[in-house]
Amino acid sequence: MTLPAFAVTWDYRCPFAFNVHDHLVEGLLDGADWDVTFVPFSLGQVHVKEGEADIWTRPDDDTGLLALQAGVAVRDTLPDQFLAVHRALYRARHVDGRKLNERDVVREVLTSAGVDADEVLAEVETGTPLKTIQTEHERAASEHSVWGVPTFVVGDQASFVRLMNRPDGDAARSRRDIERIVDLLAWPELNEFKHTSIPK
Repeated sequence: MTLPAFAVTWDYRCPFAFNVHDHLVEGLLDGADWDVTFVPFSLGQVHVKEGEADIWTRPDDDTGLLALQAGVAVRDTLPDQFLAVHRALYRARHVDGRKLNERDVVREVLTSAGVDADEVLAEVETGTPLKTIQTEHERAASEHSVWGVPTFVVGDQASFVRLMNRPDGDAARSRRDIERIVDLLAWPELNEFKHTSIPK
C-alpha cells in the first residue's frame, strides 16, 4: 500500500506511544516505504499549570526531556542510527523500567544502541535539541491542536491513536496496523471512532 506522508508525535514516557513507535520502527526496519516524520512532543509541557514557567526554561524539572533531547539529537545529527536509538530508549523505559531522566542511564542506552554517547550528549548540551523540541511541539499544538502522544498527522488531519499491542518481531503486523491507521486518518468524513470498553 502506498501511504501519504505522515507524522507521529513521541515522548518516551508514554506506553501507548511505545506501542505505536515500536510498530513504526519494526515496519521501517523491514523496508516499509513510509514517508514518516517523527515529531517530539513534551508531555511535561502539556502538564505545566497556568502561571508556571514553560518547561523549556527549566528542563531539569521534567523527567522526560533529557531522553527526548537525546532522541532529537540522534534524529537530526545521526539519522541512520535514529531507529535503533529510538527503540532502545523506549525499551529501556517500558521493558526494563529504567529512569530516563538519569544521565548515566541515557548514556548506557545510547552506547548499547551503537552510538557515541559523548557525541550525542554534547549535542544536547548545545541547547539545540531543546529548542527544536520547543519549536516542533508548539507547531504541532498550534497547527493541529495536538495535546498528546502518539498523535498521527496526515495533511491537515490529526488524531491521537491508542494501539494495544506491540509487534513482537512481526513486521507484517506492523505494516498492517500502521497502514490501517494512516488510511483511516486520511478519510476526512470520519471524525471519531472509539471503543466503549477495552477487551479483557
